[in-house]
Amino acid sequence: MSVLLFGVSHRSAPVSVLEQLSTDEADQIKIIDQLLESSLVTEAMVLATCNRVEVYAVVDAFHGGLSVIGQVLAERSGMSLGDLTKYAYVRYAEAAVEHLFSVTAGLDSAVLGEQQVLGQVRRAYASAESNRSVGRTLHELSQRALSVGKRVHTETGIDAAGASVVSVALGMADTSLGGLAGHSAVIVGAGSMGALAAAHLVRAGIDTVRVVNRSLPRAQRLAANLTEQGLTATAVDLDDVAAALVDADVVISSTGAVRPVVSLADVHHALAQRSAGREDRPLVICDLGMPRDVDPAVGGLPGVVVVDMDRIQREPSAQAAAGDAEAARAIVATELATYLARQRMAEVTPTVTALRQRAADVIESELLRLDNRLPGLDTLHREEVARTVKRVVDKLLHAPTVRVKQLASAPGGDSYAEALRELFELDPNAVDAVATAGELPLVPADLDAIGDNTE
Repeated sequence: MSVLLFGVSHRSAPVSVLEQLSTDEADQIKIIDQLLESSLVTEAMVLATCNRVEVYAVVDAFHGGLSVIGQVLAERSGMSLGDLTKYAYVRYAEAAVEHLFSVTAGLDSAVLGEQQVLGQVRRAYASAESNRSVGRTLHELSQRALSVGKRVHTETGIDAAGASVVSVALGMADTSLGGLAGHSAVIVGAGSMGALAAAHLVRAGIDTVRVVNRSLPRAQRLAANLTEQGLTATAVDLDDVAAALVDADVVISSTGAVRPVVSLADVHHALAQRSAGREDRPLVICDLGMPRDVDPAVGGLPGVVVVDMDRIQREPSAQAAAGDAEAARAIVATELATYLARQRMAEVTPTVTALRQRAADVIESELLRLDNRLPGLDTLHREEVARTVKRVVDKLLHAPTVRVKQLASAPGGDSYAEALRELFELDPNAVDAVATAGELPLVPADLDAIGDNTE
């Protein structure tokens, strides 16, 4: 069984397609459950961000697994399978592992090097684990990927060179307004993205903030936090978003809603009610939602600048320095080689164990035969004979079993395990039984030190 990745991202599809594929956590669980209904899929995890939807699955057969995943995503998105595959990419086995390592390291983000994707991979794994849809393969892959991502951000300067989607968007807003200091902002959505936006606004010197959210208590908590930091901050119910926009200079929206929460009428109202002196100042709206939080028609209004994911991806400041990106890729390549070598060695272990068990059975059989032929043999001599036979067998098996593990760590190493099974006539069912018995129970992920922000 191997890992199959089926994905659509900002690199392969326009924002409109990503909007159709956008899912919340409840949808992701339904996708996983539907995938696991197929006998071809044994494990599954969905990674969904504002820039991508990727399904990682452990499958028995490549083409069969690919068909199952494609059909499920097409059905969920309302797209035909043909239309979906125009924008999809597929990775299998080693290529799937390499892709997840690169994603977690921030090398495949819209903003190269951003750290928020670490938290998104963390939540994707945690959600699948709580839904009991990850087994040993995806458990080990996810843990390794998170470790790789953390190492990249610790050992390279990619954090300083890259940035988050929020910081790039606000950087573009800063340019449009000639500086953010002293201006008024509206944050639509009080989740992790809203909190991240708030932190950036505090550092930028924003004077006044209105926090708009469907859940007013959550908006109040974020507003209270900003007040403690010296800002004038108030909480506003989502139904009153039009009024909140009236005195805004910059709007940052990321709610995860399935349809726009800022309408054309809302912005029309805000522009019509703007106070004197603001006529020549643009209203900058940063739409970071996926699907869009702001009606696309808003971008055609005079005096409004919309910064959306398409614009952010084209922004030069979204790219990490070449040297830091190269250092990150080198870490990913090293970690990938180590992971694959360990996986290959782990795959040959059941064969080696089965061989040693076969040898132990032969020894036991021969000692029983000795007992029948020499019933008068005293215990002391029998034990000495048993130790001698075991030493001989161990020495004979030592070199080939150690060597086969070393050889298995190289590409194509599984052929050596197969040769071992043929040479010693090992029962494949016995090898499978050893592999199953040797599986360790899943343990809670040690992820506390990894960031939990979102893109």
